[in-house]
Amino acid sequence: MTFSATTVLVLTLIAALVTAVGLWAYSTANRLDRLHVRSDQSWQALDAALARRAVVARSVAMAVAGPVSDPILAEQARRLSGLADRAERAGRTERETVENQLSTALSAVDIGTLRPQLVAELADAEARVLIARRFHNDAVRDTLALRTRRPVRILHLGGTAPLPSYFEITERATPAAATGLAVDSIRTSARVVLLDEQDRTLLMRGNDPKTPEVSFWFTVGGGVEPGESLRTAAVRELYEETGYRADPAALRGPMWRRVAVFPFDGELIRSEELFFGLRVHGFEPSAAYRTAIERHYITAHKWCGAADIVALDQLGETVYPYDLDELLPQAIEVVSGNADFEVRSIR
Repeated sequence: MTFSATTVLVLTLIAALVTAVGLWAYSTANRLDRLHVRSDQSWQALDAALARRAVVARSVAMAVAGPVSDPILAEQARRLSGLADRAERAGRTERETVENQLSTALSAVDIGTLRPQLVAELADAEARVLIARRFHNDAVRDTLALRTRRPVRILHLGGTAPLPSYFEITERATPAAATGLAVDSIRTSARVVLLDEQDRTLLMRGNDPKTPEVSFWFTVGGGVEPGESLRTAAVRELYEETGYRADPAALRGPMWRRVAVFPFDGELIRSEELFFGLRVHGFEPSAAYRTAIERHYITAHKWCGAADIVALDQLGETVYPYDLDELLPQAIEVVSGNADFEVRSIR
């Protein structure tokens, strides 16, 4: 039995097509598996952050009740404590409802009557919940986007794993971390600690346009725009400020969280900054893609080791975040994959 050249060609094309589909299905199934793992891990992180907030809420309830017998405050404390208990015991299906009720109860507390340390603990707990919720929802979005594609559904590449679900929680209108200052702008920023082969980090030198004589150094990054995820904002800012294109999936973290209040261009800004780590080959940053304001206030750059950062501080040019020279070893561990990262508050 012999085959014509046309038959052989057709069989070859069919074999190539089957191989291509098989490779695509295999890679897609692996990617889905990784996305499901990411969703599960992000939920575990969110669950831990919610549990910590419940503990702090119980402390707030005790402080609200106080030594003075006030029926209104006593009822507020009782409700707050009860909701914290319910939140810890709630199953996944009712967790969102109970946690939102707890958010509402916490928002009703006059934080001006609490000890500063307790306010700080509450602010940190709430911030961790919001960060964890943001990353969980990002993971869910990415998983659903791939899992719900028609070819994926037809070939059952998702297996029997249940579809992950979003978790929405109310943000308080007046943050517990309020500084008492009247700020003009509140924003979330994504920053990147770039590390080269010599474990040096890239710092940008800049100044407030209103006080050009005072210079300071800072890591790459900037404000998150509407609709952006933290990772998307981080790689966009990295490209704008340096010309370096990064894969959002390559970012490690966030590893640090910093709340800063600072003047800039005539406004007082309150910024919640989340820091990622990224290992790169050393490169010369380009200013070609900077925005007009970035071209105006960014004046220099430098790859710095811990000793270089200390030297800049000694010259009177502040480096942000503070104590970056002491934080670098942790960043090195995180980007090297040798340490599990948990968001750490820095200043």
